[in-house]
Amino acid sequence: MACHESVRDPFGYFGDFRDGGAIQWSDAQRGWAVIGHNAVTGAFRETATLSADRVGALERIAAQRPEGFGAVVDLLRGWMIFRDPPAHTRLREPVRAAFTPRRVADLELVVSSIVEEVLDTLAASSGTVDLSVGFARPIPALVIAALLGVEADERHRFQAWSDELAAIVFSTNAGSVATDTTVHAAEEFTKFFGDLVARERDSPTGGIITAIAQISDSDLGDAELVGLCTLLLFAGHETTTTLLGNAIAVLCESPDVCERLRGDPALWPSAVEEFMRMQGSARTMVRKVAIDHEREGVQLRARDNVFLSIAAANHDPAVFAEPQVLDLARDPNPHLGFGWGLHHCLGASLARMEARIALARLVERFGRFEADGAIPPLRGNLMGFGRRPLLVHLRD
Repeated sequence: MACHESVRDPFGYFGDFRDGGAIQWSDAQRGWAVIGHNAVTGAFRETATLSADRVGALERIAAQRPEGFGAVVDLLRGWMIFRDPPAHTRLREPVRAAFTPRRVADLELVVSSIVEEVLDTLAASSGTVDLSVGFARPIPALVIAALLGVEADERHRFQAWSDELAAIVFSTNAGSVATDTTVHAAEEFTKFFGDLVARERDSPTGGIITAIAQISDSDLGDAELVGLCTLLLFAGHETTTTLLGNAIAVLCESPDVCERLRGDPALWPSAVEEFMRMQGSARTMVRKVAIDHEREGVQLRARDNVFLSIAAANHDPAVFAEPQVLDLARDPNPHLGFGWGLHHCLGASLARMEARIALARLVERFGRFEADGAIPPLRGNLMGFGRRPLLVHLRD
């Protein structure tokens, strides 16, 4: 796959391949690319034939790396997105109830307050501001910090560690990732959340970390519990930050979109879904064939790599009318930006609410915001993409 072209024009790029079937071999990725919406949805539901587990591969890599790399493996064992049942189930259950729509709705005042504080800071700035740094990054980080009981002034530390850990999380070839930075991030996260879990065991506050700290299942060690905390923090701000940044770029480049939303705020919920379909952070999820089987007329062999292309599925003309067009009122909108099935994002309701409140208030607060020069093009790889910096002039 030509990553740069599939990022720039996913509709056109994947359209050139659709006649070849929903699943095709990619020489570039040395694996199977799943590009049809129905095929991607079906693959997401699979657990017996398609494995999400990456821990085994990381353990093999660790055997060839310095001893410290084991800290990375230990941490990622607690990431449910890299595990299959039953480990996935045990890791997911303690936090599932915390992210129901009702629970998330209770956080609306917290999110609104954080958004207003960030906007006040921006309003006090003069000249050009970088909304990727001053808006898209701090809001999700502060929200997830509040949810996890992490002090707000710690966010700069865990953002830096998340950036270091992202190299391996978003890599399709973990063996090529530099050791030093990922080990540093894993060690810092382990110390930080290890102390937090220990504190919650001694003096429980009743929050998400309490539920994690009090897991009694003997199959889950302390390292996995710490890894689970890290996943919630990492996923809770990394993906939403990218969504906000990409949406802001669209609003800057398309003043008509901004004006329509300003004039009809009722469009914001569907607009967020459309931004997620076209500009969401996740482009691909990786699976490994667990057993030989046939899918969509293609014979898959055990240990083959399979790339579930969310970007292709979200631009499938068999499901979406004019998928290359940003339709703020698109309904229905069965995009796969938050995954599907067993691995559907737990924080999807929270991400939707954050994006809706943050973007709506940005547009309401500033009558105009204009890009200072050209907005950078989308840049990314097979796994994800984004746009930064977002240099903008704000006007009341």
